[in-house]
Amino acid sequence: MRKTTAFVLSLCLISVISAFQLLPLEKAPKAGSPNIILIFMDDMGYGDLSCYGALQYRTPNLDRLASEGIRFTNFLAAQAVCSASRAALMTGCYPNRVGISGALFPNAKVGLNPDETTIAELLKDKGYATGMFGKWHLGDRPEFLPNKQGFDEYVGLPYSNDMWPVQYDGKAISDAADNRKKNFPFLPLLHNSDTLQEIKTLDDQAKLTGIYTERAVSFIKNHKKSPFFIYLPHSMPHVPIAASAKFKGKSKQGTYGDVMMEIDWSVGEIMKALEDTGLDKNTVVIFTSDNGPWLNYGNHAGSSGGLREGKGNSFEGGQRVPGIVRGKGVTPRGLVCNKLTSTIDLLPTIANICGTKLPEKKIDGVDILPLLKGDMDAAPRRYFYYYYRRNNLEAVRRDDWKLVLPHEGRSYEGQAPGNDGFPGKVPENHPFPLALYDLRRDPAERYDVKEIYPEILAELQKVAEEAREDLGDDITKRTGKNVRLSGRIQ
Repeated sequence: MRKTTAFVLSLCLISVISAFQLLPLEKAPKAGSPNIILIFMDDMGYGDLSCYGALQYRTPNLDRLASEGIRFTNFLAAQAVCSASRAALMTGCYPNRVGISGALFPNAKVGLNPDETTIAELLKDKGYATGMFGKWHLGDRPEFLPNKQGFDEYVGLPYSNDMWPVQYDGKAISDAADNRKKNFPFLPLLHNSDTLQEIKTLDDQAKLTGIYTERAVSFIKNHKKSPFFIYLPHSMPHVPIAASAKFKGKSKQGTYGDVMMEIDWSVGEIMKALEDTGLDKNTVVIFTSDNGPWLNYGNHAGSSGGLREGKGNSFEGGQRVPGIVRGKGVTPRGLVCNKLTSTIDLLPTIANICGTKLPEKKIDGVDILPLLKGDMDAAPRRYFYYYYRRNNLEAVRRDDWKLVLPHEGRSYEGQAPGNDGFPGKVPENHPFPLALYDLRRDPAERYDVKEIYPEILAELQKVAEEAREDLGDDITKRTGKNVRLSGRIQ
């Protein structure tokens, strides 16, 4: 009997050892694998942090983050609209490569294809715990939600906080003919795929920043002994904006300033949690925005910092956003980087930092880790494509040279903005002619120099043609050779 027992135990031991030997090596993270926290704002402009020139309120926690890491001045969102920008962030691809455009509405039949590889999936395969707290906006059907895209835990809104049957002043819409009344349910605050509560009032919205922050802090504390990835995409300062009682009336810039002060507080709470758990020395914190400010909302919109235009537009005010990265042992302190970089570069950079493999499918992002480490002579990204609408190629860029291609688009110029949450009018089909800009001398894109630099014009026209060949272009009626389908349900 003893021999039998011993034999059985030996078999069990051999089985356990064999099982460990057969586990994929990537599942076991290396000791000291850095944690990653990615904070993603909604409609926050280039000029909305005090370290980027904001006025009438301060953002001391974000200023500190920048002073302890690297601050980018040429950091571009992939596209100047919500869903497209988020698809690009998650996949490291131009959004039109993965079939996502515009801003997805509730109950849309499309979403981020589960066959695409997200940052969360890359890190999850490496053994990371993955949590998301905030706005998703890549499909609200169960097949597309974050817990099907690599996240262990998700708490947040499935789409934008203005997609609800409520007026801009917070009053419920009573007109049954109003499109928002007909098409938008009350906002669901989800936990994975279950509704925690319905967001029905501005007072409910005012609590969102605090809810996301509390969930993120709790996730940090619950996973302090293993590597983790936190994606924290705030719902604000996208309209409608609201600040909690603690911050209401605290800024000299009204509600928008109050909201920005609360967001800065949120970043401070995240950093405090890292310090309290001793994780600040092994955590890379990234802060940026999905696009520029929605300018026709006037005093409820942010600032482009003097750049031209804003959200929904491929001029710099629409796509150039704050970019801050802080990671002890990764980034030197207090650097300012003027090199061309983008949100699509975060996936390959995070992959390198964490020692993960890149997705098998083609991506557009480049590894900017040399810049993060302080090599200011490095130039990992030379070119960038500015797409908008479904698949309109509106501009291309090489270093500081930008060629705006002829197109019709949104323009805020010459239009009176709205006030107190209500939007002003903005034309969507303003004609923009062919123009070449030297962004080093002219970041506001005011002086067309194509007649002075014909050789640069010719080079960038070739770049535009390469983009059309690869990704297509609706303006010239071209179909790209290397685009993939979005997720779709029948």
